[in-house]
Amino acid sequence: MSYLGVGISPGNVAVYHGGKMKVVDRRLRLTELLLRCSVTALAFLGLILIVTDTQVKKIFTIEKRAKYTNMKSLVFLVVANGIAAVYSLLQSVRCVMGSMKGSVLFSKSLAWAIFSGDQAMAYMSVAAIAAASESGVIGIRGEEELQWMKVCNMFGKFCNRGAGGVASAMLASLAMVLVSCISAFSLFRLYGATTQRPNLAVVK
Repeated sequence: MSYLGVGISPGNVAVYHGGKMKVVDRRLRLTELLLRCSVTALAFLGLILIVTDTQVKKIFTIEKRAKYTNMKSLVFLVVANGIAAVYSLLQSVRCVMGSMKGSVLFSKSLAWAIFSGDQAMAYMSVAAIAAASESGVIGIRGEEELQWMKVCNMFGKFCNRGAGGVASAMLASLAMVLVSCISAFSLFRLYGATTQRPNLAVVK
């Protein structure tokens, strides 16, 4: 015996799928997949731009080399981008497999795991961007009170390429925040689905 228009989850959560709900689910899965792929691509791009960013400047007889490891905030950003890219790639594979099977996320435990992971990635990405942006501003403007000089006056190429990497990482971070909103919706609608039960037709 089955119930018309009802899907029963492994976690015993009843989710009702009318015509409109199926369209919403399909669009939501597609949006999530596109955003996760965007996070993967943008995070990898930002990582490559920053890691390969280097410039040598000769000051009198001394050569000074600028590289991302000289700034701890950029090291943090590279690590955060790497983690976010790999995580998003794995989640993208999960989304593709789910779309191929035509399945919808019903399990509360899995939904909580995805939600927690997305939240952690979003917070980590935002924190890394904030730290790198602050260091970038100091590099451009300097800090007179602390007697920190304007580094970008001497290492313009390094700063420009680094700014591109930070911008790419910022877009990845924004996409990750949107993904975390989608995973939050996917999680909490499982709880809302159990409180609203329409009259069901029984099909034998």
